[in-house]
Amino acid sequence: MDNYKTIKIGEIVTNDFRAAEIFKNAGIDFCCGGNQSLEQACNDKKIDISTLESKLNELKNSNKDASHDFNQWSLDFLCDYIVNTHHKTVLRLLPQLKAYTQKIAEVHGSHHPELSEIASLFYQINSELLQHLKNEEEVLFPAIKDLMQTNSPMSKATIVSEIKRMSNEHEFAGGAMDKINTLSKNYLVPSDGCNTYFVTYKLLEEFEDDLHIHVHLENNILYPKSLALARNQI
Repeated sequence: MDNYKTIKIGEIVTNDFRAAEIFKNAGIDFCCGGNQSLEQACNDKKIDISTLESKLNELKNSNKDASHDFNQWSLDFLCDYIVNTHHKTVLRLLPQLKAYTQKIAEVHGSHHPELSEIASLFYQINSELLQHLKNEEEVLFPAIKDLMQTNSPMSKATIVSEIKRMSNEHEFAGGAMDKINTLSKNYLVPSDGCNTYFVTYKLLEEFEDDLHIHVHLENNILYPKSLALARNQI
């Protein structure tokens, strides 16, 4: 059995994306919290580390799906995948969730005051992510693709400055969704919740799951490799 204690969460998922499901089920953040070790994450969550190590070793001894070995993809292909998969999901869900979170706050807020805070947090997420996606598609991703072709000093500078700022934006979005998860008690619809309440929480859970994968691909794979390329380290 391998010892995973000191390995960073993000590195474990980067090496085998199937580990993301294990961490999700354990309530461990593998995207924005990917820089912490497995031991630290388990201590914070009061989880028995040996149980997770056993599950991770089971993965290692089973066949891996090479089609989703994101760590082996070229940076330009990964950029396109993020846009076509995760950006599209974000753009599909943002307007729905902005409207739904406000609606259930208005209807049920008197009995469930946490809904007003959830609506406020999602309003901020909506504003931040719309600009974030625009900057990635129009500035960062083109700079990455250009650097792969031309070794342009301007593209190198753009990559370094944009990734620093965008990593902070990931921290905000991830933190806000963590708070929404906590406020909603892991998207538990109360007994007096209506159909819109149920749909809202299901969409919030879908949004959070997608965001975790989205941010993992950028924080733990695309951004580090792009920075290394910009700094002539690969």
